[in-house]
Amino acid sequence: MEKERLEKIFQELASGARSVADALEACKRLGFEDLGFAKIDHHRALRRGAPEVIFCPRKTTEQIVQIMARQVASDETVLGTRADPETLAEIARRFPETERDEAGRCFFRPSSAWRLADADAPRPVIVCAGTSDLPVAREARLTLRALGYDAPLVCDVGVAGLHRLYAHRELLATAAVLIAIAGMEGALPSVLTGLVSCPVIGVPTSVGYGAHLGGLAPLLAMLNSCASGLTVVNIDNGFGAAYAAALMLRTGERHGRRS
Repeated sequence: MEKERLEKIFQELASGARSVADALEACKRLGFEDLGFAKIDHHRALRRGAPEVIFCPRKTTEQIVQIMARQVASDETVLGTRADPETLAEIARRFPETERDEAGRCFFRPSSAWRLADADAPRPVIVCAGTSDLPVAREARLTLRALGYDAPLVCDVGVAGLHRLYAHRELLATAAVLIAIAGMEGALPSVLTGLVSCPVIGVPTSVGYGAHLGGLAPLLAMLNSCASGLTVVNIDNGFGAAYAAALMLRTGERHGRRS
């Protein structure tokens, strides 16, 4: 997206539609923009393939709105995570075209260059053990959408009733990468890693009773999985799992184009 914006600036400069001074000013804004309370990294997408994400906790609603306004003005895809209801309501009022997920506590507004991957392209699939894990799963799902992937979501298929998981085996077989989300003892990612040949990213959640220790028990269980190749992110980190999954898919796409 950043590359396309740079190309557009240079093309307009070459054609005479933009002056040298205007082009310089536009390029300045492509680096980072200092708002005093935040320095917006407008070159993040050029380096990483995805724009800077707004982590909302401990920011005021007005600060979040100001950051988003500058990203919108630069025609960047906007993704905000862990937003409270007040912030989501204000975002809806000021930017009505924004997609919001209240359960997932996140929002997304596409740039003009944003596109979804083709329907036949390799895709991610999200699986969560219980309904209580859905907020993390929905954060992962909207993050993937912001990064250009629509991900099917399979929920409430934990190990207490494995027959529920097997009912989705055909869908699981289509995944290029799986995000497996579980609280309690965190067994689901290990089960899935033993069943499929694609990468599996485990997300421990803070769902569970006493000795669960707010997600530490499933985190340690996933880190100590006997299923080879399981990758694990932090507790409740649906965003981190989705970002990693998108990077895996994009890396595969690049290598596919070269071959």
